[in-house]
Amino acid sequence: MLFVPWKYIANWECVTCGKCCRAYSVVLNFQEWLKIVRNYGVDKTIAGIDKIFIKRKSDGSCIFLGNISNLHFCGLQHMKPKACKLWPFKIFSKPKYGYANEAVYYYGKRRFFVYADSNCTGLTLGRPSWEFTYQTVREFVEIALGLCNKQRKTTSNVALIEYPNVLENLKIRKYYFRL
Repeated sequence: MLFVPWKYIANWECVTCGKCCRAYSVVLNFQEWLKIVRNYGVDKTIAGIDKIFIKRKSDGSCIFLGNISNLHFCGLQHMKPKACKLWPFKIFSKPKYGYANEAVYYYGKRRFFVYADSNCTGLTLGRPSWEFTYQTVREFVEIALGLCNKQRKTTSNVALIEYPNVLENLKIRKYYFRL
């Protein structure tokens, strides 16, 4: 896997390919695990030696990955784990994959090093656009810092909205998409 410094990326947009949900295991912190267990049951997670993960289907994909007409969506959109919110970006306080000058991102007076996983098909390489620099990367940093929870630029334009009362009362899921 190759990590690209953010200054080599013109733009990023989730293209709902589902590749990330098939190729990577999601590590959960305790609070994320607890939310999933309370809402979906403990059988949707699996314990490793020192980490807790979201369970995977027999095909290797995340158990919460949905697919309608080749549009992949997250069944946990309303409570998506931080690891999923940040993918394909990695934010560090020190340069981890080299290219410090190209990876440095200033947020206020703080300095971060931002890289993206080159396996993501939503990356467009080139000179960063204003929107990518000041909205998208900024939002990724704010999510990493815990300052932002709601995703605007860092998620797909296809949004899954689940209505919990419908699920509880009728055991039916209704999905609405905004394109």
